[in-house]
Amino acid sequence: MEQYSVLRDRVNSIGFQPDERLIPFLKLAGFGSVALILTFDLRYDLISALVERWRPKTHTFHLPCGECTITLEDVAVQLGLPIDGNAVTGVSSISRPVTVCYELLGRSPSEGKFASLRLSWLKANFEYLQSTANEREVMQAV
Repeated sequence: MEQYSVLRDRVNSIGFQPDERLIPFLKLAGFGSVALILTFDLRYDLISALVERWRPKTHTFHLPCGECTITLEDVAVQLGLPIDGNAVTGVSSISRPVTVCYELLGRSPSEGKFASLRLSWLKANFEYLQSTANEREVMQAV
């Protein structure tokens, strides 16, 4: 009989709760349901069982009751995320990205040639919202 081992956890940023002032603007942008995903308990024993039954060639789980897979619709129902509408993908060609970034965020990175925003820069600049922030600053943080 095979040795069964439970996966160990390695979860980052669970429990982050956005500032309450951000919620109305997140809802307005269509991300209100994302703001409600605050914390959840992970059952590592159940995750381990699913990993054992995953078949990468068919992208399905093989269970005693048959094969099953997790669809985008399943995730949407569980998390309350909207999946209707156009996908946001592709490459954009903005002639002056520094200017657009400054107009939308109120600041822009000053690291040499601007090509993209780094998540570390966004976190450093927008992780905490000052208690004296006005409506525009709150919108920029969103």
